[in-house]
Amino acid sequence: MVQTQSFINENSFTEILPGGSNPDSFQLAEAWYPVHYLQDLDKSKPTPFTLLGKDIVIWWDQKNSSWQVFIDQCPHRLAPLSEGRINEDGLLECPYHGWSFAGDGSCQKIPQQVAGGKAETSPRACVPSLPTTERQGLLFVYAGNPENAINTKVPVVEPIESAPEGWVIMNTFRDVPYDALTLLENILDPSHIAFTHHLTVGNRANAAPLELEIVESGKYGFEGIWKQGLKPGQSGKLSTTFIAPGLMWHDINAEKGRILTVVYAVPIRKGECRIIARFPFKFKSQIPGFFIKIRPRWYVHIGQNGVLEDDQIFLHYQERYLADKGGSANFNKAFYLATKADTFVAELRKWVNQYHGETFPGESLPPLLLNKEALLERYHSHTEKCASCRQALRRIQQLKFLCGVLTILALASSPLLAFLVETKSIVLVMVETFVPLFFGAGWWKLSQLEREFYEGRIIPPRNLPEKKR
Repeated sequence: MVQTQSFINENSFTEILPGGSNPDSFQLAEAWYPVHYLQDLDKSKPTPFTLLGKDIVIWWDQKNSSWQVFIDQCPHRLAPLSEGRINEDGLLECPYHGWSFAGDGSCQKIPQQVAGGKAETSPRACVPSLPTTERQGLLFVYAGNPENAINTKVPVVEPIESAPEGWVIMNTFRDVPYDALTLLENILDPSHIAFTHHLTVGNRANAAPLELEIVESGKYGFEGIWKQGLKPGQSGKLSTTFIAPGLMWHDINAEKGRILTVVYAVPIRKGECRIIARFPFKFKSQIPGFFIKIRPRWYVHIGQNGVLEDDQIFLHYQERYLADKGGSANFNKAFYLATKADTFVAELRKWVNQYHGETFPGESLPPLLLNKEALLERYHSHTEKCASCRQALRRIQQLKFLCGVLTILALASSPLLAFLVETKSIVLVMVETFVPLFFGAGWWKLSQLEREFYEGRIIPPRNLPEKKR
């Protein structure tokens, strides 16, 4: 297990494990957190994010060809730098008074000072920066003491790291209205899939006893095994790994292939986190991988958003009910964990209590969102932050506009054709009838698809009437 190992990386320094030096407490800030897929970051403008309640800004430093992360406050008047721009000199420019900053956080320009002034050389003119690193297609940020960052182990998916060849990976992310620990608890519970995700990725007919067992546990996480799979006849080695404070994966390693379900739970603020989900596949046959690869990323995201929404509403409520009953410290009384299917859930809550792993101790959850539409909105929680979905939405809206224009033109041309053509042929009648219908149907279907980027379904598939056989 990771807690007993030390590592030497390519730079020949000894890696240490996250969480600080106290063996009885895990310091959440002393760890690396993924904040964005690299392919979704825009090099032309700053990107805001909130990590552990701290507002940060991500931007591309042209001079050093690297991503930089600053505290999102200008030292002048505390305006958010994420509202500014990357100027012609490649500097991050404050939107308020134009102070400009280099990649190391130093101030390079104060437009308001007189010629010969040196105010920008003061340490007070600098912006605090956070360490960053890029691993497995993700931008990681170190939230704690910068001096510890270079030596602290980055939480990567070890099966991919140790044998990177042959994996086909589907990636998604979303900002969800519940805590990082609530997310982890949910994902560490494989037994909910049959019911919660019925007709999306699960089936009620597969619900059965699920014996889970912890084989190793400690400050840096735990590892468990499954005695059986989620589906009848599912064989192979099945295991679950939790890497503190926010990474877990299920590993189904069977004869036909290997499937991982990987989730990073990135704490934004109390009651909100970013899920960064990865679904790596490795099959002996190349056919499944081919069909996975040809599906557009935005189309995959629509489906995965639907899966996330299967439990999004009740998780938002559930964590508030738990808080009312004493929170994680009282989980044994608040939850009735009656079967071995709850083993990993119980182990996570034990880890939180033993190593002080509560993400925002002492803070209250924000008010309950009673509006389901607000809980299921997709645009601000995903679409606008995803390069693939932004581009797809823009193209769909353009096609929709074109179909609308062509429909109107087709309808408007009918009187003109009637005036110009005395005797209509059957072909002309069909053209007059079906052309506007064709483009009108296109407009309607594109309108439906457009909504998929903005809002989720109110009624989950599991609650729809069953089809009669």
